[in-house]
Amino acid sequence: MCGIVGYIGERQAVDVLIKGLKRLEYRGYDSAGVAVVNGQLSVHKKNGKVGELAKVLKTTRVIGTLGIGHTRWATHGVPSDANAHPHLASDGSFALVHNGIIENYNAIRERLTRSGFVFHSQTDTEVLTKLIEDVRNTTGLALPEAVRQALTQVVGTYGIAIVAEGEDDLLIAARKGSPLILGVGDGEYFLGSDAAPLIEYTRQVVYLNDGEMVVVSRGKFEVSTIDKKEVDPQIHELEWDLEQIEKGGYTHFMIKEIFEQPKSLANCMRGRVRADENIVMLGGLVDHMDSLSKADRIIICACGTSWHAALVGEYVIESLARIPVEVEYASEFRYRNPILRKGDAVLVISQSGETADTLAAVRQAQGQDIPVYGIVNTVGSTIARETDAGVYLHAGPEIGVASTKAFTAQVTVLTMIATKIAQTRGLPEDQSRAILKGLEELPDKVQSVLNLNGQIRAIAGVYRYAQNFLYLGRGYNFPVALEGALKLKEISYIHAEGYPAAEMKHGPIALIDQFMPVVFLAMKDSTYEKVISNIEEVVARKGCVIAITDEGNGELDKLCEHVIRVPKTIEELAPILTSIPLQLLAYHIAVMRGCDVDQPRNLAKSVTVE
Repeated sequence: MCGIVGYIGERQAVDVLIKGLKRLEYRGYDSAGVAVVNGQLSVHKKNGKVGELAKVLKTTRVIGTLGIGHTRWATHGVPSDANAHPHLASDGSFALVHNGIIENYNAIRERLTRSGFVFHSQTDTEVLTKLIEDVRNTTGLALPEAVRQALTQVVGTYGIAIVAEGEDDLLIAARKGSPLILGVGDGEYFLGSDAAPLIEYTRQVVYLNDGEMVVVSRGKFEVSTIDKKEVDPQIHELEWDLEQIEKGGYTHFMIKEIFEQPKSLANCMRGRVRADENIVMLGGLVDHMDSLSKADRIIICACGTSWHAALVGEYVIESLARIPVEVEYASEFRYRNPILRKGDAVLVISQSGETADTLAAVRQAQGQDIPVYGIVNTVGSTIARETDAGVYLHAGPEIGVASTKAFTAQVTVLTMIATKIAQTRGLPEDQSRAILKGLEELPDKVQSVLNLNGQIRAIAGVYRYAQNFLYLGRGYNFPVALEGALKLKEISYIHAEGYPAAEMKHGPIALIDQFMPVVFLAMKDSTYEKVISNIEEVVARKGCVIAITDEGNGELDKLCEHVIRVPKTIEELAPILTSIPLQLLAYHIAVMRGCDVDQPRNLAKSVTVE
């Protein structure tokens, strides 16, 4: 949550900051602000999206080549000008921006209040700012050392950036549990919560690790731990390019990313799947495949859309590899004292690689000497660096808050992992080849589904005013029902629920009437006849049925109001094809309702706080 950007160099900082904040806005869009140093410290902040701040800055000339900026997702305190970042020291001598949560801020605030400090916001960030000020005033330390000492007193998570009045050659940043990247340019440096604000200027980056701090001047930067141990920073090269983080003529990032799925899946499988040779190559797991294939149990931890992908993974791994799988919400895993044994293996899934709860699950398992493997999209992310090994999605940057191409890539990677494990455990060659051939055919079949966009848009027009939706599926398509309902909730604000189709009779059937659209995943698989019975039950109660089924299946036309037909594929891969019409349906309904598709209310892309 929240986006941080910083700059020191020869450019006008405010231009870099505003452009960077717009590219980070998917991390939070409740309010935004900048602080620029030109001898004096100039701070401007505004409730609302970054565009509102940009309007203010158009009427106020802000000069300076050093600055920090912030776009906020509110945790402590409502969205307002007062709660917006940056926050200032009492004497206005320095400004700070913060992503994360200071858990002991109340105790610190009470102590500082007794010492005479006055607070003007409801935020934990202002408390951290005043704590640093108190340490500096009390000890006489220079600002970087005061920051170090103050950070030893806080409990919680932070990514922070600081600039100070009269310090035109000083940018300070530190992180614990909240990502920060330093971009290294030609005589200039950039700071960002992720790569989006940096990629226009440089591909050379340093990923700060937890407990590290960087002090940047115009000629150099120095990385050390909070307790002053020197760090030899490694410079990495970004894989993204500028085109990937721009809309490219599409109205929204979400629809762009939906339509990128043939390419993203091809990239996900490139060099990894060779059906003609019956080979799955997963370089990141080569040295660990023996351990995975011999695991007594695999536990998959994830959140949100990634959790739905994990459920598909459970079905596929158990079916093909015959290893018991448990899927856990990462947010619950760490707090319920999970029983982990020798012989277990943990998979974690996160698009950003920074999800706070999922990262906590990594550390929980590693603390009990359990091997942990990551499935992430963002190269160089914290989870990618802290897991024992793993697989990158290579789906490209996903900017839209509602995940689309990452979900299908996650399911694809899980299927590849399941197939590879199953091969080592004796999966028949004909079955293995069928799966790999099905994987290779996916990009073209996904394109065929995308060609149904006009039909799905028309269906969206019929149901744009619905207040509730029900999504039902069985087997591999039950998690798709959950994911379809989540997509609709996230971006259109329509209440929707996903259920196993058989569970409809155990409660949800009471909701069905002529005003309740019901979406059925009705592929002609091993559960098809049972799903038909469930559709009959809905129709008997005057429910409006939208069915997703195979090409060539005309059996549902008389039963259902609408039938969407997708290409046939093997049962294990159906979720990748059936999820895409649900992405398009949610998108078009949200657009027709006038919702902000890329930045839905109350949500942010990367959940880096609990």
